[in-house]
Amino acid sequence: MKILKFGGSSVSKPERIRAVIDILKPYIPNQPAIVFSAFGGVTDVLINMAHAALAGNQEYKTQLQQLETRHLEAVRDLIGVHQQSGIIAQVKFTCNELEDVLHGVYLVKECTPRTLDYIMSFGERLSAYIIAEAIKDAGIDAEFLDARTVVRTDRNFGYARIDFETTNNLIQQHFSSHKKIQVITGFIGSTPAGETTTIGRSGSDYTAAIFAGALKASTLEIWTDVDGMMTADPRKVKKAFTVKEMTYVEAMELSHFGAKVIFPATMQPAMVNQIPILIKNTFNPGFAGTRISSQSTSRNLIIKGISSVDKISLLNVQGSGMMGVVGVSSRLFATLAKENINVILISQASSEHSICFAIESAVALRAKEAIEREFQFEIHTRAMDVVKVETDMAIVAIVGENMKHNPGTSGRMFSALGRSGVNVNAIAQGSSELNISAVVHQQDITKALNVLHEAFFLSDRKVVNVFLVGTGLIGKSLLAMMTKQYQQLAANHHLEVQVVGIANSKKMLFAPDGLPHQQAIELMEAGEPMNLNTFVGTMLSLNLSNSIFVDCTSSEEVTEHYETILSSNISIVTPNKKANSGTLSKYQSLKKAAQVRGVKFLYETNVGAGLPVINTLGDLLISGDSVIGIEAVLSGTLNYIFSTFQPGQKFSEVVKDAKAKGYTEPDPRDDLNGMDVARKILILAREAGLTLELNDIKVENLVPEDCRGEMPVEKFFEQLAMHNAYFEKLAHDAATRNEKLRYMAVLKGGKTSIKLGSVNAQHPFYSLSGSDNIILLTTERYNERPMVIRGPGAGAEVTAAGVFADIIRIGNYANN
Repeated sequence: MKILKFGGSSVSKPERIRAVIDILKPYIPNQPAIVFSAFGGVTDVLINMAHAALAGNQEYKTQLQQLETRHLEAVRDLIGVHQQSGIIAQVKFTCNELEDVLHGVYLVKECTPRTLDYIMSFGERLSAYIIAEAIKDAGIDAEFLDARTVVRTDRNFGYARIDFETTNNLIQQHFSSHKKIQVITGFIGSTPAGETTTIGRSGSDYTAAIFAGALKASTLEIWTDVDGMMTADPRKVKKAFTVKEMTYVEAMELSHFGAKVIFPATMQPAMVNQIPILIKNTFNPGFAGTRISSQSTSRNLIIKGISSVDKISLLNVQGSGMMGVVGVSSRLFATLAKENINVILISQASSEHSICFAIESAVALRAKEAIEREFQFEIHTRAMDVVKVETDMAIVAIVGENMKHNPGTSGRMFSALGRSGVNVNAIAQGSSELNISAVVHQQDITKALNVLHEAFFLSDRKVVNVFLVGTGLIGKSLLAMMTKQYQQLAANHHLEVQVVGIANSKKMLFAPDGLPHQQAIELMEAGEPMNLNTFVGTMLSLNLSNSIFVDCTSSEEVTEHYETILSSNISIVTPNKKANSGTLSKYQSLKKAAQVRGVKFLYETNVGAGLPVINTLGDLLISGDSVIGIEAVLSGTLNYIFSTFQPGQKFSEVVKDAKAKGYTEPDPRDDLNGMDVARKILILAREAGLTLELNDIKVENLVPEDCRGEMPVEKFFEQLAMHNAYFEKLAHDAATRNEKLRYMAVLKGGKTSIKLGSVNAQHPFYSLSGSDNIILLTTERYNERPMVIRGPGAGAEVTAAGVFADIIRIGNYANN
């Protein structure tokens, strides 16, 4: 025999009830028993009506009329016309009975727990009766069973305890004399005196388990609105999936820590009688669901689920007078028991100096006051401190029997949390190794759940959440690369890069579930006005795991937020040189913030676009090498200009041609003044360990004196033409010596200079062409023959490629 239970969401509307009847039809030959909850939302309505009547608010009458109408409409929708009259009369009679009780509450201004239980019972009594008649109308031989006739409880109204011996006998006697399919009210029972009781939250599930235990059912099926027990709450963890199998104790632990699919009380009768529980989805009946039993064959999963409890407070009782004193714990928890305060988690230091425990925030102040009363003498003599209360906390727990067979589970858990900047305030683990729980800040709970879910269930795949600022040439190229490489990265490298925030100077848009890369800019244009403070604030408040802030602007304002971002455990990738070439103190503080928070601050594209300059330099230094000198051509623009410029050509025309081809900034003076090169060599110098400021670098400004200052670009070119002879002479003199002009940065002896010079055919810079960059690293290891790094040093695509590589590098770091 099978016991089936359908929850309120499964029978919320007549069309859902018809779907339930269709689900039942294949079971009918085997004579199941079926337990029903009240129609969806009805129990809350009944409670609200009771409270309104108690307060003298006649609004309860309107709610009662709506409740009656809802049930009568269900009868008319589900039952054939010829059978409706008697059923409608019974529903009206039951609603009149409810009206009389509520009127009594209204008159006497009293609603005891016993009365409230009686009021709440009407939900299941109405729903099960109507559904029983609908099943009969569908041609199935069924009858209504009011569980109050067979389920015996004590008088603990609101959470009545079952008298299993009496209840089991009554259920068995009833079923031996009633051969029709029983349609049973969930949630309710009665005392030996016939008083109506309710049996606690998820009471209908419990009712089904009670009947399953009494009848030694082969299976207990709980039909709800989800696909079974999930690896995590799908509302918080989008990639949560259904666990096919788990044991009773695993399900019990998960339910204790917030999993709402099934509750511990439901499992007790099934566990005692070794009855498998099957969690099924009414809205997806073909899905296998989750099977809960004494054994589980899912040995490939270290843990079965991750759960959480919100709105927790952590209380810390400590003091030197506690050490070695017998009975402190006994007094502490006896005090809490007297106040009827449930302790969810306990953690104690081996020194016995402190005990911390987690309770619901709603009772935290009461707990603190009670403890301080109990230990007032110890607090007065300073043997114990006043009780410290930390609010806005939550508990996250990983659960699974296989943890005991897999060393390193706790290490994986806390490593994943630490890498994402989730601080753990308290830890608890039982010797059974079934559950590891941690107390974290409430604001971090969603991030913690996602981080742990990735670590244990998606360890072969990581999701990187990108917040992109700057949608110019580099930003657009980056999005195009993300689109092109998405499938390849996911399939071959188990990495998903999704854009969850995007902005330019005018608009911004957030999408925590990710934006389609190819449409991100278009969708952003319909977003809200851009405000940098709001963008950063929203990014921090979303608190997504594996977040990366990507700055593809050249804005100094954006860099002012870097330290805040890094300190919030968000990595940064940027081609923007302004931060690292600003003040030395800012450069150092950013590096320190990244190091302290364990995040990445990657800026490979600050120098040489996509060339591996900074990473290579860093690898040399970290492996023990030291830098002797650096020579470099670091401006793709200026290299293009001087590679193109030949004797007989006009320098101003060469610069104008470079601008027309997109090699220069809108105002070419921003290239010719050498400051871009100065910033780049300053960054390399700092990476090499030198403590230099920008003004320590000697820069030859190639913009003639009379071409500087405020003037239109067209006017600049007119003025520059006046100096063509000077530049032509430089080119001619170099050619005479069989040399070529190069704008070079040189770091030597702790000093840095930038100037226009010429090199002969033996110099590595001689053959440089186009917009290429070249860097010569002379180190202790590469002394006689410097290391040469050469390639395109400018261009949106190569820069975007470098940015993308840094993003992937961080993704791979998160994957470890």
